[in-house]
Amino acid sequence: MVKYETMMILSNKLDEEATKALIEKFKALIEANGKLLSVEEWGKRKLAYEIADESEGYYVLMNFECEPAFPAELDRVYKITDGVLRTLIIACEEEK
Repeated sequence: MVKYETMMILSNKLDEEATKALIEKFKALIEANGKLLSVEEWGKRKLAYEIADESEGYYVLMNFECEPAFPAELDRVYKITDGVLRTLIIACEEEK
């Protein structure tokens, strides 16, 4: 199992229920394929530049452990999900 960190920026056009539903969807997907370590909802923040004519987004940071093949599937699901503006998945270095 490898440790990963993912950041997603959700559309500000989503209402509160839709935002919570998307977060729960990705939490369930990660838990089904690995171990969810932490979830930090940073809330609404101003974007550095406009994405899809939006200047604000809802930021969520998740840390998890999974097999190396899963992040590609997670990225694929991010890309086909409406309401997700940007995502990033990185492998965390092991501490020595």
